[in-house]
Amino acid sequence: MSPVTGLSSSPVAESTRSRRPGLGPRTAAVLVFGASAAVLVVEIVALRLLAPYLGLTLETSTLVIGIALTAIALGSWLGGRIADQVDPLRLLAPALGVSGAVVALTPAVLRSVAEWARPLLILVAALTVLVPGALLSAVTPLVTKVRLTSLAETGTVVGRLSGVGTVGSIVGTVLTGFVLLSRLPVSGILLGLGALLVVASLLVGWRLRRRSGAAPALALVLAAGGLAASVVPGGCDVETRYHCAEVVADPTREGGRTLVLDGVRHSYVDAGDPTHLEFTYVKAVASVTDAAFPAGRRLTAHHLGGGGLTLPRYLAVTRPGTRSVVSEIDAGVVRIDRERLGPRPDPGIEVRTEDGRLGLKRPATDSLDLVVGDAFGGVSVPWHLTTVEALREVRRALAPDGLYAVNLIDHGEQAFAKAELATLREVFTHVALLGEPADIGLTHTDAPVGGNVVAVASDHPFDLTEIQKALNARSTGWNTATGDALTTWLGDAPVLTDDYAPVDQLLQPYATQRQ
Repeated sequence: MSPVTGLSSSPVAESTRSRRPGLGPRTAAVLVFGASAAVLVVEIVALRLLAPYLGLTLETSTLVIGIALTAIALGSWLGGRIADQVDPLRLLAPALGVSGAVVALTPAVLRSVAEWARPLLILVAALTVLVPGALLSAVTPLVTKVRLTSLAETGTVVGRLSGVGTVGSIVGTVLTGFVLLSRLPVSGILLGLGALLVVASLLVGWRLRRRSGAAPALALVLAAGGLAASVVPGGCDVETRYHCAEVVADPTREGGRTLVLDGVRHSYVDAGDPTHLEFTYVKAVASVTDAAFPAGRRLTAHHLGGGGLTLPRYLAVTRPGTRSVVSEIDAGVVRIDRERLGPRPDPGIEVRTEDGRLGLKRPATDSLDLVVGDAFGGVSVPWHLTTVEALREVRRALAPDGLYAVNLIDHGEQAFAKAELATLREVFTHVALLGEPADIGLTHTDAPVGGNVVAVASDHPFDLTEIQKALNARSTGWNTATGDALTTWLGDAPVLTDDYAPVDQLLQPYATQRQ
């Protein structure tokens, strides 16, 4: 025996080991594979679980990924140390069982904290990822210790189990992103995973002939998790591939419906009257369109982001014959539009389930009268739709007198909105900003500023006087800024490119309710 490691220096010595229940190579591989896959399932689903409360931002993703990596590092380190001091076979079943119980309770715990103790949300969220992640990550060093019986096969055993664990992580990632989230609710995924881990714990205990008195307690935890998940409010009517979606009826207007995605009000639709526009920014885009093009003129339009299809429906009614193509990345939102937000859209509206940046490549050059940007990932415009390169695609597709109108949200110093206006100026000849006077730098106030603003861009001059009249007719309270006033407001704002577009970092913290 090696005096340092306690491992046999020859495979022959393995036959002299006392015969006791152990782990064969296949069982060991299954445990490592399953535990590694489970860690990634928890990580990805945690992002979806937190989105309604923290937003689906780069910061939220970074936070969850960082906690998950911390859990993996902590579990691997502690699992290896403990495996050298305690019989690893005693720890495998408890690690699986406890992690399963925590995973099963996660939906109910996080949603309860979000509803009733919001300041604790990040701490509790960290623990619900850290605890099961560390316990599951400890499985690999525990199993490796059991399988290491000879120095002659150390490299083979460690390399094999490390590879199996990596493959498990890949499978967990792909399975969650491509299959589970598109077919199952978040709470269902975590409850199911928790149940699988508890069952695995019981099977491992049985295999190793270690009966656990914790089995009834674990069963009660699973039952409690399932009951609590069904009772605690989740904030979702439907969980789509990208969003926690809810449709809220307007108690003051028959037929009025608000589409809420991840806690943010994205669209308002009146099924009986598509000309009724509720949100101010939608009124602004409609005002720009009405002022820029003669009444009744049919348009060829492309919409980046579908939401409730408010503007495509409006154009179909006010400009018969208009053809609107909508690039909406979330098939679940498209399904909600069809099933929950009123009659089937006008035949002139074509909805394509695709990324907006890719959708911009479809229209022929000089073929569009209007492009409307209203795509949001969480609480910000997806960065790849904000850059010079993306806007050049918009310009290419627009006719010489075509118009681009984009909805933006920012607060505080409005660093992102300023950067996007600077980027628009880099591409288009004529650019204007529409918004509350204080939000666009026309008046000074000590009160917090920010919210929705609309940027308008074209290579053809547009009539700001007519746009202002249209804004006033809808009682928006908005003004327009261009020329020197806009230049002063922009200051030294950077131009966004595909190589450098820190959209999430430029955004200021703000409330998640759009108007």
